[in-house]
Amino acid sequence: MEKHKTLADQLADYKAGFKQRVAPERVAMMEAATADLRSSGIEARAMQVGARAPDVTLPDAMNRPVRLSDLWRRGSLVLIFYRGGWCPYCNLELRAWNEHLPSLKQMGGQLVAVSPQTPDHSLSTAQKNDLAYPVLSDSALQASEGFGLTFELPPQLIDLYSRVGNDLPVLNGNGRWELPVPATYVIDRDGRVVFAHIEADYRERAEPKMVLEAVAHARDADLI
Repeated sequence: MEKHKTLADQLADYKAGFKQRVAPERVAMMEAATADLRSSGIEARAMQVGARAPDVTLPDAMNRPVRLSDLWRRGSLVLIFYRGGWCPYCNLELRAWNEHLPSLKQMGGQLVAVSPQTPDHSLSTAQKNDLAYPVLSDSALQASEGFGLTFELPPQLIDLYSRVGNDLPVLNGNGRWELPVPATYVIDRDGRVVFAHIEADYRERAEPKMVLEAVAHARDADLI
């Protein structure tokens, strides 16, 4: 029987396959853009452990308002920022969390995923990936900016995304070529960040088991 693959394994497999399918110059351009984003210092500028999370209200896939503080007051909140349902790496991450959701709930934790997509597109993402947790829409980038994750795409990526049909200003309903860098946060009952994983490389994500360890630590600390 094949050993169960971690999220990191799945992401690496997709990355390797992408490099085989796509022209080398396109891969080089995308990797250069990623390197430039990392060198901008966005990972260090983003919200870090110990900070108080911004309390924002975002619509879910059915356009119902969800206030983040209402979630974290019930127990540790795992908050995932992803780029959109058009991103295959994001879909791998979202599906991987379905498997770990029972463990998270057993520890009294909750999970929500946030992207700039409109509620309609968030609903499509949830349905396509058969997600068992809420996806929230941050079209105004209120949450993304509050956590310090927003960046503007460089011209070469705007041109590429336009050519392959990823018209972000339309998909996100905000007229902006901006995205959050992928990030995973754990927020405790007091609204404090107790775990932060910010990644300028969209092909890398926090391993769910590592995040669950942070949730367990926050739970244990709450009992002392």
